[in-house]
Amino acid sequence: MAEISVVIPVYQAENILQVLHDRLKKSLESITEDYEIIFIDDGSKDKSWDLIEDISKSNQRVRGIRFCRNFGQHCAITAGLDRCDGNYVVVMDCDLQDPPEEIPRLYKKIKEGYPVVLAIRKERKDSYMKILYSYLFYKTLSILSGLKFNSELGNFRMVSRKVVDNFRLMQDQIRFFISLMEWMGFPSTSIEIKHAERLHGKSNYNFKKSWDLALNVIIANSERPLKASIVLGVTISLLSFFFSCYIICKSIYYKTYILGWSSLIVATMFIGGVIIMNIGLLGIYINKIFEQVKRRPHYISLLEVGFNKSNQSNDCFPMKVKQNV
Repeated sequence: MAEISVVIPVYQAENILQVLHDRLKKSLESITEDYEIIFIDDGSKDKSWDLIEDISKSNQRVRGIRFCRNFGQHCAITAGLDRCDGNYVVVMDCDLQDPPEEIPRLYKKIKEGYPVVLAIRKERKDSYMKILYSYLFYKTLSILSGLKFNSELGNFRMVSRKVVDNFRLMQDQIRFFISLMEWMGFPSTSIEIKHAERLHGKSNYNFKKSWDLALNVIIANSERPLKASIVLGVTISLLSFFFSCYIICKSIYYKTYILGWSSLIVATMFIGGVIIMNIGLLGIYINKIFEQVKRRPHYISLLEVGFNKSNQSNDCFPMKVKQNV
């Protein structure tokens, strides 16, 4: 068993993998010689996998997993956590915005006895629009999902073996590493880190992907949208009741009749739209239940390098481990 494992999802990163490995190696060797680095190629179409194979040949502590197709960043993290065997595990992105040189500080902090050490990016080296968008994204998730998210936090963190073992028990089809970690509720602490400029390329998360991810996380973690639809329905019913009372009273006491088919049609269309919206919302929840009961694998690995035969497996679900409580 290694002292430290580093899990890194990789997508279209051929231009930075070698630099990432060199900086990781230097940082980890300042702590211990007993480490492993796991790169998970999430269906890259460039030469990322070829580089992972070359790096693995030059450094026996580097392992690689190649997916059959793009399953997503958080499924890639899941694959790495399924395969790692370190006493402490670092999860980080491959874009080098979270510097590997901060790992010794995370390790020093986690040795104080915390199960989770988070890396806070106080001065983010991103555009103002991305920072604003990230803030709104996590704020919306916090309000609607029932979990607490911080836009200054990303995937970069170090966790203990107990946390990893319990994470492996999570069978959720909707994989969002940050929300799953938040749900488990292990005590955590944090350190501030220096956020770096993106070394190459740009983020693969566009508005559509982020919106889909946010919707999935909300549906997977909270019933608040359903409760909100109930409140909306009750509110409309009460307003309709009071308005009906107003019309009846006005007709009886003032002999006034309210005419206007336009208002009636508008009200009918509005209520019909609310009903259809609520049915659609309910349908989304039912669909997510359907996806969960199918129990499809979170990922399918095509190739693996650097692992011992005992660690290689085609089983794509988290390994069954004894739960630590």
